[in-house]
Amino acid sequence: MSVLIGGIVAYLALLFVLVLTQDAALFPALLLVGALTVPLTVLLWASNGPRGELLPSGIILVTALVGGVVGILVAAICESIAAAVLGDSMLLLVGLIEETAKLIVPLIILAVAYPRTAQGGVVIGVAAGAGFAVLETMGYGFNALLGNGGGLGAVDATLLVRGVFAPAGHITWTGVLCAAIWFWRSGRRPGLGALATIGAYLGAIILHTVWDVAASIPLHVIVGLLSLAVLVRVVVAAHHAQGSDGAPQPADVPWTGAPPMGPYGQGPTLPPTIG
Repeated sequence: MSVLIGGIVAYLALLFVLVLTQDAALFPALLLVGALTVPLTVLLWASNGPRGELLPSGIILVTALVGGVVGILVAAICESIAAAVLGDSMLLLVGLIEETAKLIVPLIILAVAYPRTAQGGVVIGVAAGAGFAVLETMGYGFNALLGNGGGLGAVDATLLVRGVFAPAGHITWTGVLCAAIWFWRSGRRPGLGALATIGAYLGAIILHTVWDVAASIPLHVIVGLLSLAVLVRVVVAAHHAQGSDGAPQPADVPWTGAPPMGPYGQGPTLPPTIG
């Protein structure tokens, strides 16, 4: 919550000084803070369970940075090709393209670092989705500036809308999909894992496509609330799983060389006999 509050204060301060001084050098900072605040807040919430971080912070950072850059580049190239071939109809493929592009880095991490990320598939997905969302929002903000002759009103509105809805879009869809993929990889229930992965992938593409083609704000709200509800459920389950593993295990108890003492220190506690 402190990151969210700090980001809002920083954004308002940057906007105020930018309007006051007309110093265009502040605009990149305004874009960055406006695009980053909400995704970073969601990522920190998802990655911190009852016993601390679900994953090493280095893996989270690499996933967000590299996953965002790779995802946005691959998506931009594929969408340009689709637009050249299909024209306006390519809008129907944006969901497929972007949801697939965002998986590139998470799948590499799955292949090379699964043991270190076994408990945090949802965090990997949230990180990749957050990185993608930040870069995409900055791009939309810059386009809004160019399209309105340098006016900040459209930029501010773009950052506000995309910032509010960021958790309900890229972050949620990739987070839930990666949670399903990691569950499948765990091998605990492979049949269910496969069905969950296919369902999450198709669901992400469908919701993304509906979001892109729908002009209705109520429909956007419905899609957003549905997506957020699923993300919250998955993240809470990951946190609960980490917390349930927190009970001291025999391997966690230091060995002193003496048998464990009974109540009040009255001699050793012996295992019960059988029969």
